[in-house]
Amino acid sequence: MNELVPLVKVKQSGMAKIFVRYLQNQGIEADSRPVSSDSEANEPFPHVIYCDPDKLELAKSEFSEFVRNPHQNKFQQSAWQSGSSLNIQSGQKLSKEIATNLKAKAGWFTLSIFALCWVVYFISLIAFEPAFSALKFNQLGDISQTMDEPWRWLTPAIFHFSFLHIAFNTLWWWQLGGQIEQNLGVGRIALLFIGSALLSNTAQFYVAGPNFGGLSGVVYATVGFVWWFGYLNPGHKIHLEKPIIGFLLFWLVLGFTDFMPINVANTAHLVGLLSGIAYAFMVHFSQKSQSNSSRSDSEL
Repeated sequence: MNELVPLVKVKQSGMAKIFVRYLQNQGIEADSRPVSSDSEANEPFPHVIYCDPDKLELAKSEFSEFVRNPHQNKFQQSAWQSGSSLNIQSGQKLSKEIATNLKAKAGWFTLSIFALCWVVYFISLIAFEPAFSALKFNQLGDISQTMDEPWRWLTPAIFHFSFLHIAFNTLWWWQLGGQIEQNLGVGRIALLFIGSALLSNTAQFYVAGPNFGGLSGVVYATVGFVWWFGYLNPGHKIHLEKPIIGFLLFWLVLGFTDFMPINVANTAHLVGLLSGIAYAFMVHFSQKSQSNSSRSDSEL
């Protein structure tokens, strides 16, 4: 067993414990220790993280990523296992931390839809009926109104009926839509949003009428896209863990049963999922075709 060598000094012991546990979960021997008691009182970074010298460069790379975004799922899981907290900032910096984390995982389009949903939700708390009437698929169950006012093909996606409804949808949209936008560009996520909202809203209307709303159809489109794009491109940054896929599919299936105490837009969810999967195949084979074309051109 190699003698551990210093990797980095940190300010808070909780931060050190979380990163040490993460390294250990990755099979890298690591530990955290305070600096010598004589100098600890005057030391701005009183905790030292040590690691296996053979894995020093890998640990440095992981720590750089950890500092940029300590709230990634892989670090959070280590925090839960160790019983530590990821609150490594002072309370005075909480709002700045939240804003930074929001921006770190998403681009401007994802954040714009995120913010728009919340603005509409707060407006609906003050004036529910006018807001819903303005944004629902149509007001009288007549498709001609939707044809005459084309924003109604999309706007049901940004209207939510409860805090839990919007919190669930926007958090998954931020997480998964952000992955797509950051790694494939704003064009891909914008097209996925527009296409899945249009298809899922239209399908839900024809099955159950115009009294529905929520980003769930689009969210399930991002689930389907990230799931299958990650499957088709192993090792890509766009991916979704299998337990999370199972959890979201479980809720999709549960919506079609009588166990749910609320009305669920099941058709929108299912159509959204299928549209996201279809789009994942389209993007994958489009990129593959472009790659093959580039290779052929370079061989000429």
